[in-house]
Amino acid sequence: MALVNDHFLKLPNNYLFADIAKRVNAFRVSHPQARLISLGIGDVTQPLCPAVTEAMHKAVDEMAAKSTFRGYGPEHGYQFLREAIVKNDFLPRGIHLDTSEIFINDGAKSDTGNIQELVRWDNSIGVTDPIYPVYIDSNVMIGRAGVLENGRWSNVVYMPCTAENNFVPQLPDRRVDIIYLCYPNNPTGTVITKEELRKWVNYAIHNDAIIFYDAAYEAYIRNPEIPHSIYEIRGARKVAVEFHSYSKTAGFTGVRCGYTVVPKELTVGTLDGRERISLNMLWNRRQCTKFNGTSYISQRAAEATYSPEGRRQVRETIDYYMANAAMMRETLTALGLSVYGGEDAPYLWVKTPDGADSWQFFDSLLRGANIVCTPGVGFGPSGEGYVRLTAFGEREDCEEAMERLRRWL
Repeated sequence: MALVNDHFLKLPNNYLFADIAKRVNAFRVSHPQARLISLGIGDVTQPLCPAVTEAMHKAVDEMAAKSTFRGYGPEHGYQFLREAIVKNDFLPRGIHLDTSEIFINDGAKSDTGNIQELVRWDNSIGVTDPIYPVYIDSNVMIGRAGVLENGRWSNVVYMPCTAENNFVPQLPDRRVDIIYLCYPNNPTGTVITKEELRKWVNYAIHNDAIIFYDAAYEAYIRNPEIPHSIYEIRGARKVAVEFHSYSKTAGFTGVRCGYTVVPKELTVGTLDGRERISLNMLWNRRQCTKFNGTSYISQRAAEATYSPEGRRQVRETIDYYMANAAMMRETLTALGLSVYGGEDAPYLWVKTPDGADSWQFFDSLLRGANIVCTPGVGFGPSGEGYVRLTAFGEREDCEEAMERLRRWL
């Protein structure tokens, strides 16, 4: 008899956003005339920029001609894109990477979920709380997280990020093998300074730990003092893997492309302590076995974001979303709500009024103003009493949502 991987059975029945969709669909059935405005799921609304679509059209034409047709591409990505990444995303910040340390993927979500396969199931993990659900769920699937007890996983070290500590996580009071950091943060929209990030790098070096650093929203950073990459910190190449995505940067949520940086200096130990193994080598082996590479068309599209026209057009789209965020933050603050984020990230983290819990406020907002948000508790215990709003909507929808919220409150 084939037996199930019973670690999957420990997961809650629904992924957070599937649960939201279920509630929203039920509301639509019972209120067919209501026009909902979604400020919940962080999906983009603006079309791909012209430089990207032109590159995609050209790539499609190449695939239609025998002389330029391409079949399987390299599992770690085409050299043209990896070179563009090194030249544009890292060298201007004084970070020197080899293209063999860049692995192209089909979006950061895949790699942030899969990277944990490279380390033993009994490694300890620490997460900022609240947190992007994929980090913990992928560890649950392999048996690393323990069991769920009162909203917390028994083998996970939670590092609360709250208004009381200015959303800056404190170093754990014990050794942790794997640390997940995401900045600019999803869901809170807050950022981390170089001084604070340096503490985490030093902690990882001192404790022989690994940092999985999700930088999917770095393009939204406005403050010149905030780091865009963990490799801006000395020593980080020895302890950190970094994840990037074109999904929110360039509207690739439907195109699928991103990349992961695995430095060659980063090593992990064997159980007997006699060897150090290159994580870069292991990730390359894993990708060659389980991944057939990102499509040529998507990679040409990503390359186009680094052209002069592409950079300008992508920046215009980012500015559009951040203008939404600024308008929403101003309105929410004027309404007397406590609002965080929205200045260096497209997310706003809002304290629910009158002590309402997250799901209670979600339901009230849906019924009272026909607005969809994301309950903060879905991101972890410290998210209770908050909701997340995204600035990825159409300008008119964001403005109408704020007006509805003003009338409702």
